[in-house]
Amino acid sequence: MFEADNIRDWRGHDVVDGDGRKIGALESIYFDTATDRPAFAAVMIGLPTRRRLVFVPVDKATVGPGYLKVGYDKSLVKDAPGIDPDGELAAEDEGAVFAHYQLPYEQGSRGERRLGRR
Repeated sequence: MFEADNIRDWRGHDVVDGDGRKIGALESIYFDTATDRPAFAAVMIGLPTRRRLVFVPVDKATVGPGYLKVGYDKSLVKDAPGIDPDGELAAEDEGAVFAHYQLPYEQGSRGERRLGRR
């Protein structure tokens, strides 16, 4: 499990898939608001003129020297829902991120957000 105690130290490091193929660069971590545990990494992908942030679960992630290895294939991650580099994941779009990875999604009991960015 990826422990994100010092996430600021990891920003900009490579995010790779299980085969070591580079997906992009780590921008931030989204935490599960119910458990306060890391849930998704926001990964910067694309060309300098067409960048976007995509989301990948960190439930199976491990760290290595200078990289974060996720348990999902590069092509699946690149097809994940994304946002503009300076954007924020909207509450109504959270379910689509979970659905892309076939993960269960529930809002909080009072309709509050499931993910919070750090």
